[in-house]
Amino acid sequence: MSADEAGIAGGEEGGRGAAGTAGAPVAGWLLGRASWPLWGVAAVLMSAVVFAVHRHSPTVGMDNDFVVKAARALLRGDAPYADKRFLYLPSAVLAAVPEALLSAGKLRLLVPVAGVGLVVLGWLVSLRIFRVSVRSRLAALGVAALAFFEPFRNVVNIGNWTLASVAALPLVLLLALRSRWVAAGAVLGLALALKPLLAPLLLLLVLARRWRALAVAVALPAVTSVLAVLVMPRPGMFFTRTLPFLLHGQDSFARPFDASLGMILTRFGVPETAAYGVAAVAAVAGTCCAWVRWRRGDEGPLRLVETAAMLMLAAFLVSRPSFDHYLLVVLPPLAASVALPGSVPRTVWFWVALVPQVTGLVWPHLEGLHRRAFKDAVMLWTVAAVTAWVCVRPRVLRAVAVLPVGPEGADRTPVRDVF
Repeated sequence: MSADEAGIAGGEEGGRGAAGTAGAPVAGWLLGRASWPLWGVAAVLMSAVVFAVHRHSPTVGMDNDFVVKAARALLRGDAPYADKRFLYLPSAVLAAVPEALLSAGKLRLLVPVAGVGLVVLGWLVSLRIFRVSVRSRLAALGVAALAFFEPFRNVVNIGNWTLASVAALPLVLLLALRSRWVAAGAVLGLALALKPLLAPLLLLLVLARRWRALAVAVALPAVTSVLAVLVMPRPGMFFTRTLPFLLHGQDSFARPFDASLGMILTRFGVPETAAYGVAAVAAVAGTCCAWVRWRRGDEGPLRLVETAAMLMLAAFLVSRPSFDHYLLVVLPPLAASVALPGSVPRTVWFWVALVPQVTGLVWPHLEGLHRRAFKDAVMLWTVAAVTAWVCVRPRVLRAVAVLPVGPEGADRTPVRDVF
């Protein structure tokens, strides 16, 4: 056995293997089993987030509140789209009906608990994409680190339904990795019915030529929305009121928080047409990077994760608006890929991009509500650039990594290193 292979195969029981050639001792330690005190610390930190939101939020989550109000309007026989801030598909109204039946007191506790649970679930499922044990130190440290990540705290506080996408995206990728493409399409379709944030993943199904999965992913939100329209007063307001509001980037309330490329450029004085033209070019370039990554054809989890992440990041560059918590959708599977050499988090700039979002760090002139979008933009653009570079950079096969042994047995996946 060569020194490289020995480093890759090294590690502790329950977490053997997915270390790279460089930094194998660190990776081996991360993949080892976490102690109960470490999990206790992670649980306390998550509980603290729930407690802080429950105690200080006067609503059931500002963004969640809009959806709940739309569902209550439906139950009263009113038009859900009369409120211009209800921005989801008609199917989301039906999904919010159970919440509309609960009291505000119960929702103030349920919403942050569900929000934290969905993000943690997305992280643990992301680890399973790379066959890393959910009892590993990497799993526990990832949960603990979330408590200090500002976009996580923000999205739990406002209860935005992006939380569903955070859990859905890694599940889609895990099912696809296991060749259960139709099931992956069904999960994607349900996520789109709640909030169409994961629409760029439809291109992943196109790249993979999984037409049946694509049909399921499109049919589910379409059918559920039609069912909602049949019982909804004045559903046409979605086209006459909501869509124009969205296409104009919402309003002055949302624009200060918009970290999309076009909006930030306009705030620097670039003419609007030129700014959004640059954003469109960047989005097309990002999509091309995803296509290049998929065309490379190496089988394994990195191909799926990096292609999906690049598609989503390309959309975030051009979407109007693009908020800080959108990155949380792609962050868990990208961070979990640290188990393999050559992955995005094996580059230092990935972590540099996240540093400004650490809770408690104060950045002069960027902490005000009307300037924080600049800090968010640095995070979004840097992660997108690093992911694009990893997608297109030529790679040299350096070793065969043995991923953690699970019920399925060892998985010897060829790993291409960027270093």
